[in-house]
Amino acid sequence: MRANLAIVILLFLIGCIQENPEVNNLSDQPVSPSVYPPEFNADSAYSYIQKQVNFGPRVPNTQPHKECRDYLIEKLQSYGLKVTAQNGVANAFDGTKLNFTNIIAAYRPEEKSRILLCAHWDTRPFADQDKNQPNMPILGANDGGSGVGVLLEIARLLQTGDLKKGIDIIFFDAEDYGKSQVKDSYCLGSQYWSMNKHIKNYQPKFGILLDMVGAKNATFTMEGYSMMYAPHVVKNVWKNAAQIGYSDYFLFKRTSPMIDDHYYLNQIGEIPCIDIIQHDPSTISGFGAFWHTHDDNMAIISKATLKAAGQTVLQTIYSQ
Repeated sequence: MRANLAIVILLFLIGCIQENPEVNNLSDQPVSPSVYPPEFNADSAYSYIQKQVNFGPRVPNTQPHKECRDYLIEKLQSYGLKVTAQNGVANAFDGTKLNFTNIIAAYRPEEKSRILLCAHWDTRPFADQDKNQPNMPILGANDGGSGVGVLLEIARLLQTGDLKKGIDIIFFDAEDYGKSQVKDSYCLGSQYWSMNKHIKNYQPKFGILLDMVGAKNATFTMEGYSMMYAPHVVKNVWKNAAQIGYSDYFLFKRTSPMIDDHYYLNQIGEIPCIDIIQHDPSTISGFGAFWHTHDDNMAIISKATLKAAGQTVLQTIYSQ
């Protein structure tokens, strides 16, 4: 009788597992980190954004751009990362020759298996969405500054050495000197890097791009090209966000594809890369009312949003 009872219980449990899709998809669940990620410091990330903004608009060919470049290189080196400055010249849509620098930092460069984290560090040369002074450059606290601030804080935390994985951080230049009506006029730095990688045959497991990740009450949706090229990465990141309590920021909602640096990393570089980028359906742009205006300053930056983005990325790279 005991044997028969055991068989009945076993069959019952098997039936429950078959009817529960969450149990059936255990392989698709977030993996608990073997080494738990450090606590992301939003105050620190905020200060990195403030430092960038203090330089002024970081438009290629300008003095603030050069000063910020030197600061970013020095800061990454101070955290023990191996830094490479990839310099180039790009032709902008208006004929301007842009002197740009892609800043590449490697944590544990000897490791063959790698993860890529990236953002753009330049800012828009004109406030074309602003009624006041539309021809003047913007400060770009969110559009440019926030992604860099989050990754600088991650770079600082990596220096503890607990993570036994290869991480590359790239700050792409000349991303925002474009015109929507001109094909491939944006993301000039990432286009160049995708065709001229800093290491021959460089192929990370996946990439995560952070763009506009600092605004108050921002939400991040599953952007179209990210879902087209790397849906497994999107789902993993979003599940990690939910697991640590940030589902109010990372919405399980698919939205339209958009051209950003990750598009060229996928198309040209053949790297499965996703974009964590704000989506605001209440505005025409979809990026917030401050997008490409002079309102993109420190007043719109939220430490809570920075924390959600940064801690989610840390959870993802530590749980791989």
